[in-house]
Amino acid sequence: MYIKKHIALSFENSAEITDFYRSMHIDYPKFFKMDNLSKLGFLASEILFKDNEDRFSPKENIAVICFNRSSSIDADIQYQTTIQSNENYFPSPSLFVYTLPNIVAGEIAIRNNIFGETSFYICRKFDAKQIVRTVRNVFYDKTTTASLVMWVEHFDVFMALVENVERGDIEFNVNNLDILYNKKV
Repeated sequence: MYIKKHIALSFENSAEITDFYRSMHIDYPKFFKMDNLSKLGFLASEILFKDNEDRFSPKENIAVICFNRSSSIDADIQYQTTIQSNENYFPSPSLFVYTLPNIVAGEIAIRNNIFGETSFYICRKFDAKQIVRTVRNVFYDKTTTASLVMWVEHFDVFMALVENVERGDIEFNVNNLDILYNKKV
């Protein structure tokens, strides 16, 4: 397995994420309804897939595997404010959906027409060993030939496109994943 492409993005706040989206000149109005996790995953996948000629054709061979440590806490807090007061009770279905952290994997899959496995794992910290082991297990399904692997936390995202090939520039292993994540290049 080899890393074909990787990207790291870091922002100070939600406004910077939106400004970056606008600077990319993407026309995807649903972006503005997404929570920050989904926006970060969306933007990273836009960058990784932007040069693929067949990016919007159906793909059953790609998995989307996401990791973080805080689940969907930002969306959870926002949703909590809509239900905590009996006098001001206004539950928001559009916020509620983002209290599920795996929605980011779904947003990426929908945008890129990916029909492979999607999953979201919550870990105590970035753990390259656990990530590599989890992604390797995805490739036991012989129809999976690539995996979009992501660590997304608050305003930072690291994403790599891993392919199940015999040769490539960067081998997908614990050491290389740690180096790429820590350099964020």
